[in-house]
Amino acid sequence: MTKILNLTVIVFTIICFTSCSQTKKDDTPWQLLIKGDTLDGWNIKGGNATYVVEDGVVTGTTVKNTPNTFLTTNTYYDDFILELDFLVDPSMNSGIQIRSNSFPYYRDGIVHGYQIEIDPSKRAWSAGIYDEKRRKWLNPLTDNPEAQKAFKQNEWNHYRVEAIGDTIKTWINNVPAAYLIDDKTASGFIGLQVHSIHGDKKEGTTISWKNVKILTENLDKYSQKSPLKPIITKNQLTIDEKKQGWKMLWDGETTNGWRGAKLDAFPEQGWEIKDGELIVLSSGGAESAAGGDIVTEELYGDFELQVDFKLTAGANSGIKYYVDTNLNKGPGSSIGLEYQILDDALHPDAKLGSHEGSRTVCSLYDLIQANPEKPMNAIGEWNSAYIISKNKHVEHWLNGMKVLEYERGSEAFLKLVSESKYDKWPGFGLLEKGQILLQDHGDRVAFKNIKIKSL
Repeated sequence: MTKILNLTVIVFTIICFTSCSQTKKDDTPWQLLIKGDTLDGWNIKGGNATYVVEDGVVTGTTVKNTPNTFLTTNTYYDDFILELDFLVDPSMNSGIQIRSNSFPYYRDGIVHGYQIEIDPSKRAWSAGIYDEKRRKWLNPLTDNPEAQKAFKQNEWNHYRVEAIGDTIKTWINNVPAAYLIDDKTASGFIGLQVHSIHGDKKEGTTISWKNVKILTENLDKYSQKSPLKPIITKNQLTIDEKKQGWKMLWDGETTNGWRGAKLDAFPEQGWEIKDGELIVLSSGGAESAAGGDIVTEELYGDFELQVDFKLTAGANSGIKYYVDTNLNKGPGSSIGLEYQILDDALHPDAKLGSHEGSRTVCSLYDLIQANPEKPMNAIGEWNSAYIISKNKHVEHWLNGMKVLEYERGSEAFLKLVSESKYDKWPGFGLLEKGQILLQDHGDRVAFKNIKIKSL
């Protein structure tokens, strides 16, 4: 009997040794973001929720009547693979911020950017992608029941997040959850959220994170494929934009809904559609001398308008609104109020104008200068223009910051017009409805994500 037992032990030992030796060792060069009992390399933004760390486990605790609170990395990350574990109270809502930012000009420094949702509610959208304090839901788990089932209530859950280029992919407990293609933000900090609580919500509930690690090099080697169909946001409405009544003003593929400002059809030259971008081509810098301006076929009264634009060095263009193409049949551009698009550093127009600075980027062309502290991205990068006109009150925004506002038809407005190049056009800027125009000023400028909401 003893010999048999000894033989069994030997065989068992050999099996264990063989099995262990065949287990693939994880040689991924992870970097730990939380080590031991210190939060060195992290800082708190937003509200007054508390964070403590013990043995590499960070625990956040809710505090009533304070905004969302974020424990954020001091380091900014662009492309990376992130893994972590979390344990959340079933009554809470939370998330992992990635490529997020806090700028003084954007809503007084509020944290904004991509959030990998933590959602223990019955909705079960954990590992979906939310755009915190911007566009809201980008990739919910509405059509992914397997990922919804993967969340473990009152247990540790594991996330994997890949953010490479314009693509973000997530997994929850090794189940593919979200797959988003979106190029809104390329870089930012990582943050651990404790959501705000109010009313009868219980104070003192907690969420914990551990094994927070990141990979920033050789990502192609370690990236995993996702079987999911990606959600692509380029030239598409988000979930909340659809609910709010926004419409695509350009479909990203055709010339439908647009024509030449002085033509019955879209220009045959001077413009191109490529890779989801509507591009006015370079033709020497002359105003409306090549393909010419393009305008919407529809007229708009009160509206909200969003347009992403990208300049080349020294370029000039514009977004005009309340345009009447019948006003100017001669040379030059059609007449309307203009959100100026310009390379302020290289184009001479930046130093011209009837009013100082009124031809710089985002300004109301030739009338009102935009805030000089405007957050303009570098030439060759995308910028987001936003214009709202309601009850004659108009605002210009750039990349989330309001840069000017005025009242159409006010005494101050009429005075500015009388002192400008527009004084020869009776009733300038006072139309109840007009067309939206993208300007051909002979320089290469690209547009995308053109959206409008009638008010």
